[in-house]
Amino acid sequence: MTEKEKMLAGEIYSAVDPELMRELAETRELIYDFNTLRPSETEKMKAILRRLLGRIGDDNIIVNQPFRCDYGKQISVGKRFFANFNFTVLDEARVTIGDDCFIGPNVSIYTACHSTDPMERNSRQEWALPVSIGHNVWIGGSVTILPGVTIGNNVTIGAGSVVVSDIPSNTVAVGNPCRVVKEI
Repeated sequence: MTEKEKMLAGEIYSAVDPELMRELAETRELIYDFNTLRPSETEKMKAILRRLLGRIGDDNIIVNQPFRCDYGKQISVGKRFFANFNFTVLDEARVTIGDDCFIGPNVSIYTACHSTDPMERNSRQEWALPVSIGHNVWIGGSVTILPGVTIGNNVTIGAGSVVVSDIPSNTVAVGNPCRVVKEI
């Protein structure tokens, strides 16, 4: 298996593999182009997002600048997607976001995992776990979603939360660690 195949399969891979480094550099070029467009250049923004992301549900997509991601191709967003300023996605694994999702400012989604052992971590070996977000989800500002998390449908995640485990459908969840505080 290539390092990329290992990465996408959730296996340990070399994060400094030349093929992966090349893909990261190519993505950064597209991100730069996206983030330096004038806010009025919405059609150019959408064209870059169509090249960058793995799947876009429709053209009713709004991603406010700046936006950051690692690869882009592992990100899938549904219909009527909105992300506010400073949306960051480390998409070493798949990140799937459903229809009618709203992402607040300064939200980060991480899929990359690193060893807590310093020697292992310094070897640049890592693995990645996917993140899945259902339909009709509102993620408040400054939320961090960690690797391997699934958020159900019709969920609100309160501002500043750190989502470390799955959140069931039809709930409001808040805090660090994020926990359900209300069923809808």
